[in-house]
Amino acid sequence: MNGRRHRDNPMGYELTDETPVYVISVAAQLSGLHPQTLRQYDRLGLVCPGRTAGRGRRYSAQDIQLLRTVQQLSQDEGINLAGIKRIIELEHQVAALQARVAELSAAVDGAAVAMQQREAQVHASYRRDLVPYEDVRQTSALVVWRPKRSSD
Repeated sequence: MNGRRHRDNPMGYELTDETPVYVISVAAQLSGLHPQTLRQYDRLGLVCPGRTAGRGRRYSAQDIQLLRTVQQLSQDEGINLAGIKRIIELEHQVAALQARVAELSAAVDGAAVAMQQREAQVHASYRRDLVPYEDVRQTSALVVWRPKRSSD
């Protein structure tokens, strides 16, 4: 399930950690930040919550975890918001590249299997009535030929 946690919902739809369900006041409480801070982070592009039809912000569990990470980097590590934004962008880029590597690895593995199957088909099509050629190695042994004498 791609590392995502899924929650069963009796209403028939599935909630994931990426589902935007929390209004800004709840997200602020869960992250330990002030709602105005969340709005500023949204304006700066640090955390981009989902939007309702009326343009209201809706935060996912993943967004709240990101808010906590931003707070930790800012307060505990002393990194400014521009630096945090760059870190987040690089983490997204790394995740995308890792996904691409996994995709390409799967394609290479599939191609290798297909090649092995094709090679097996070619070997199976060989005619079995042919005698395989074996390389005869020349030896350095010395053979002396002596003709028979006619007097014997």
